Amino acid sequence: MTITGSDGTGGSGVQADIRCINALGGAATSAITSITVQNTLGIQQFYDLPAATVREQIEAILNDLQPQVIKIGLLRRIEVVEVVAELMRKYHPKHIVYAPIRHSTHGDQLVNPQVFDTIQQQLIPLCTVVLEPSDLPPGVRKHGHANLLSAALAYYLSCGEQVDEAMLHARTYLSQLPAGYTEDNSRSGELFNLFLDVLNKYYYRYSDVAFYAEQLGVSARYLGQVTRSIAQRSPKAMIDERITEEVTRMLTTTSKPLKEIAQMFGFSSQAHLSRFIKKQKGQAPSTLRYQ
Repeated sequence: MTITGSDGTGGSGVQADIRCINALGGAATSAITSITVQNTLGIQQFYDLPAATVREQIEAILNDLQPQVIKIGLLRRIEVVEVVAELMRKYHPKHIVYAPIRHSTHGDQLVNPQVFDTIQQQLIPLCTVVLEPSDLPPGVRKHGHANLLSAALAYYLSCGEQVDEAMLHARTYLSQLPAGYTEDNSRSGELFNLFLDVLNKYYYRYSDVAFYAEQLGVSARYLGQVTRSIAQRSPKAMIDERITEEVTRMLTTTSKPLKEIAQMFGFSSQAHLSRFIKKQKGQAPSTLRYQ
């Protein structure tokens, strides 16, 4: 479950959380704390929801669906912080991930010091993980990246992973995002983001560039021009990296036989998968499994 603000651009907030969690294969529920009026130039206005409304949203989900991993983002009012902390104490989710949001990428203050003091006193002691700037890969400070890291972390925790391995997998996922979602509003930027969505949906079934180009209604050559321009990599390299990431996750976090993993990802044989992983990682699957 994500408890945060709404970002109409989709680059951060509840929209980005849901997109990220769904892309990874999870199911996201949500409660909205603030509605923003914003575009790519920044935030023009906030409409913070009353604490009672936030409470009703959260309790409706917790009473019914009982999510055990809660990701918390933008909290702008002291009474909202108090409600969220109260409900976390009452319902005892297994994990609470908090991504402190104090300033926008344009430098605007989003949360005043008094509110953050309340967060430190009442909410942070309840959290499993509180993200810090050092949790982001070097140089990564784009709009929504901390948001995506915490959402990915919440997803991997929901898979039963321990905090350290969940953070490793979340950071691996995030590191692919410049390689990831671009804020470019051009046709190529839009197509690149659509390619990532389709890739996250079908990577375990299709590894050929032609399939993705067909899904997007463009030629394979044009798709290659777009990915090389934005991510400095070919579509095939990005497809293979996404497959490698998930195969590696399964090798290191499950006991599934290599033959079964090969079948899941459409490899013709266990040997075929072994050659693929050795080429991508420089190590045999058996070595990765027992590291």
